[in-house]
Amino acid sequence: MTHAIVITATDTDVGKTIFSAALTAALDGCYWKPVQAGLDDGTDSEKVAALSGLPADRILPEAYRLATPASPHLAAAIDNVVIDPARFDPPACDRRLIIEGAGGPLVPLGGGLLYADIFARWRFGTVIVARTTLGTINHSLLAIEALRARDVPIVGIAFIGDAQEDSERTIAAIGQVKRLGRLPMLKALTRENLRAAFADNFDAGDFA
Repeated sequence: MTHAIVITATDTDVGKTIFSAALTAALDGCYWKPVQAGLDDGTDSEKVAALSGLPADRILPEAYRLATPASPHLAAAIDNVVIDPARFDPPACDRRLIIEGAGGPLVPLGGGLLYADIFARWRFGTVIVARTTLGTINHSLLAIEALRARDVPIVGIAFIGDAQEDSERTIAAIGQVKRLGRLPMLKALTRENLRAAFADNFDAGDFA
């Protein structure tokens, strides 16, 4: 039986892929991005491979690789691809599997299907990655509500950015979720710096 953690976010470009790389490395696991939309600037799987230092066989191939950098439903339509929910069965892995979604839980995949619907089918513990900048309270609480409405288990919320004590505390309290930690902005994003920052700011036991 696959033992997985899902990584979603409050928005796009929050830092979800960087967090996924750090978590996969910390748990010595496998990584899977079901849908990659946009190939010209490198894929998220390639970024995770570089930042985690994991062997190539632990970066599992995407179910869909779409050329257009857009929401998966639009990228699929432009690329003339029909996304089949059956292809979202998680691949086998004898380690912890870190699954990275795209953007937030309500990102559409096509045909009325949302990522949150897939999360609900999987029933894996889910981590929400959020910015600490202005607007994060609203975005974070909306993501929490979207997951709770579908009975998706929430591991907690992980922040990215400069410390904003009030915002972080408020989200955890109102959303009734665990505050997992905060990954600071790194002056040099290297494999070594990322591993150290994750170890300093998160407890790997929270993801067990």
